[in-house]
Amino acid sequence: MPSPFLSSEEYDERAHQLYNEGNYDGALDMLREGLALYPNAVELHVGIGYARIAREEYAWARHSFEEALVLDPDHEDALAGFGETLLKFGQAAASMKSFRRILELGYQDDVELMLQVGRALFRDGLVEEAKEFLDIALQHVPDNAEAVSMVGYAEHRLGRDEAAIATLRRALQLDPDFSEARIYLGNVLYDRGEFEAALYHLDRTSPDDHWDELGIWRLIELKKSTYRLADDDAELAPWDERLSELGGEADPIDEMLSEIEDAVNGEVQQEARGQLELFGALLADLTEHRRGESAHTVIGRDGCRYEGSWDEIVAQMRDASTLAARAVGEFMQSEARRGFSLTGILIPSSDAESFVRGSADAGLLRILH
Repeated sequence: MPSPFLSSEEYDERAHQLYNEGNYDGALDMLREGLALYPNAVELHVGIGYARIAREEYAWARHSFEEALVLDPDHEDALAGFGETLLKFGQAAASMKSFRRILELGYQDDVELMLQVGRALFRDGLVEEAKEFLDIALQHVPDNAEAVSMVGYAEHRLGRDEAAIATLRRALQLDPDFSEARIYLGNVLYDRGEFEAALYHLDRTSPDDHWDELGIWRLIELKKSTYRLADDDAELAPWDERLSELGGEADPIDEMLSEIEDAVNGEVQQEARGQLELFGALLADLTEHRRGESAHTVIGRDGCRYEGSWDEIVAQMRDASTLAARAVGEFMQSEARRGFSLTGILIPSSDAESFVRGSADAGLLRILH
């Protein structure tokens, strides 16, 4: 039951503490209780908006920020949250209008707010726009390792690798223990084929510093090739354990569906085997007919152009990369892991077409035809 002895500010503070502990449900309950007593408390509406974002309930979050802005149209945190939810609905122009209003109100010196907006834009692929807000934050805290590293991430996504490497190295000079920047730098150097430098940085992280598999896979690979370690070497055990933790246990439903799929595929293959001869001649004719329709054109982030079938395009991409010696399947898996690390988007690697289309969806290349 709501307690009349708490002010709206106290409700907000208690909810904020729960939020910081990762207890989003508890924070939401606390804020709702406060709003029952103080329905016009802007901070409580804003708090609910951010709790909803944390729970990925973006429509409800947007509604809460809209209510806050009705009460206070110039509330900076409400404008930032509202802009962030607009991005989730693909309304980039309206989102930028909300973010720029924060600048018009003079909040450039609110470093956390500038970084928040920069991160939201960066996650949505609006890297140039993100860098604008990150640069503003950096003007006010030039020695802040997080702000410096965020600028480095943006520079890398914009294809300015030399600048990104210099920026990330500066971030590590400011804070040698900033593992996020060190992992990112190690991956950038690996992509450039600078394996010794990549190993130097990745080897200075701990397994618990990693929240995706890409950097761990690369570190294991570099350690094995550089130090001639066997697969079961004790030095690799902590990293293998972390990979298992990040991979998680197989979902029982997924296992069941996989078993059903295997069973069905077995039956289908048995039946199809008897039909192949009947379709042989037809397929031969169709192959010739569609030969002219199978050509595609793809433009990579570096501007390189690839043409041919999906398989041929992926082979060309592999040959142009630092992984030219690997099998195409291994190349797709490696690039899919790298793409997830950069964008947070899962890219299929089971076949060439899915891989190319998934990479395009992640913004890593463009399909022209």
